[in-house]
Amino acid sequence: MISRKHRTPILTTFAALAPAVALAIALVLAPWLPRQAGAIEISARQAILMDYATGEVLFEKNADEAMTPSSMSKIMTVYKLFERLKDGRLQLSDSFVVSEKAWRKKGSKMFVAVNSRVKVEDLIRGIVVQSGNDASIVVAEGLAGSEEAFAAELNETARELDMSNSNFVNASGWPDPEHLTTARDLARLAIATIRNFPDYYDYYAEKTYSYNGIKQGNRNPLIYRDVGADGLKTGHTEDGGYGLTASALRGGRRLIAVLNGMPTKKARASDSERLLDWGFREFNNYTLFQKDAKVSTVPVWMGAEGSVSLVLPDELTLTLPVKARRKMVVKVAMDSPVPAPVKKGAKLAILKIEMPGRAPLQFPLLAGEDVERLGAISRLGAALRFVLWGEAG
Repeated sequence: MISRKHRTPILTTFAALAPAVALAIALVLAPWLPRQAGAIEISARQAILMDYATGEVLFEKNADEAMTPSSMSKIMTVYKLFERLKDGRLQLSDSFVVSEKAWRKKGSKMFVAVNSRVKVEDLIRGIVVQSGNDASIVVAEGLAGSEEAFAAELNETARELDMSNSNFVNASGWPDPEHLTTARDLARLAIATIRNFPDYYDYYAEKTYSYNGIKQGNRNPLIYRDVGADGLKTGHTEDGGYGLTASALRGGRRLIAVLNGMPTKKARASDSERLLDWGFREFNNYTLFQKDAKVSTVPVWMGAEGSVSLVLPDELTLTLPVKARRKMVVKVAMDSPVPAPVKKGAKLAILKIEMPGRAPLQFPLLAGEDVERLGAISRLGAALRFVLWGEAG
């Protein structure tokens, strides 16, 4: 084995990468600016804008501040319905009984009748479109026996979804000092809803629904506008102001926006639309490397091959500003050469991406193929060449 003193830590810079890869990075990575540079101003007290595919945060304002979610917390109630539909524990044609508690609940209503049975599909629409507090309680009692037991389920799911700053005490978002979440947590919930339940998510795009002869319109103002919106849920309380958790899809790219604490319905509609427009206009997604793409190579000491390729285990896509200064630095950090044998998939190096205004990104680079160790005679020859001429192969 080569002595450690002869193993050289290498930072392969941008120009040293495979030519085609270097060109791709030159064209794509240059446009990065700090995340908040030129950010839009909105009236919301709390807000966040995220790219659905990459999870990149494009904008945030008090995104981790505890806030009253109001009816936006109904997304979690519907999430639990979708969960049971997906795993087969529930069917859309199943029904739940309406208790007196649900029937008497004030605020926005689906107008279910006491002691009647309501189909699950109707309850989904009653919550998503009509924002029914009564429908939310029917679901809670139908799934868990009581609203209190259902709240415990919601909190367990919140932990599973990394909604670490959320606490649910009811199914509807009815005002309670202990019923709290954050803009970031609601964005995570929206992403999980879309990703985990593609067969049911389209309920959020329905504009109207009638039940018991009463027709109501979806309160989400964006689905009536030509902005690509297809969900999710509004909310409003006197203390919390007007809120909206929204998702929009344009040209195959999806953004998630959560805004809360706006003073009026008009501000809710205009702020959310402007924030989404800004995100689609100023940022785009760029695939830097496909899965298993060759990023670079590293010499192999005493190997049957003189080098081994370095590959990424997964596709690497970043959300980047469309216009920016050329300040991106890309490096490959590795010890060179690596001793044989080398097993395919072994971590050999790190791809580092540095950019202004944020912490460096690091991604593991793996061996792209196996490299066997030389036989005894070949190893002797390689050692002799190293002693005579400094060749490490």
